Amino acid sequence: MARSRVALDVEIPSDVKYIEGVVELATRKCRELRIPPRKCSFNVRIALSEALSNAILRGNGAMSGKHVRVRAVVSEDKLVFDVVDEGAGFDLAAERVDPTSPENLMKEDGRGLFLMRRLMDSVERFQKDGNVVRLTLNRE
Repeated sequence: MARSRVALDVEIPSDVKYIEGVVELATRKCRELRIPPRKCSFNVRIALSEALSNAILRGNGAMSGKHVRVRAVVSEDKLVFDVVDEGAGFDLAAERVDPTSPENLMKEDGRGLFLMRRLMDSVERFQKDGNVVRLTLNRE
């Protein structure tokens, strides 16, 4: 089994104003770990922003007093982000809206999971001390 280590572990209040700072920190860590620059500057930045936004706005209902935790674990072959909120969770398999279809083009929501799935190698959801969305990015 590949050796892994925690590269980032932060908890933020359930407020969208904290997203940019966490994403910047994660992007910087990504570069330090020598993940390809495009993956750090584009894939991680967008997918993590969407995951954090969903956790704050949907998972926690933007309720003050709730928190979101982001943990990144890196190994020789991948970078894994766990975004944990205090919400009840959702059915990831059922969330298959295609925002590129004509009936969805003008809708303002429904793009987050679509983008995460396109930009990351794996997107999973499970319950463990809260609702967890796991984003996995292969290093190569």
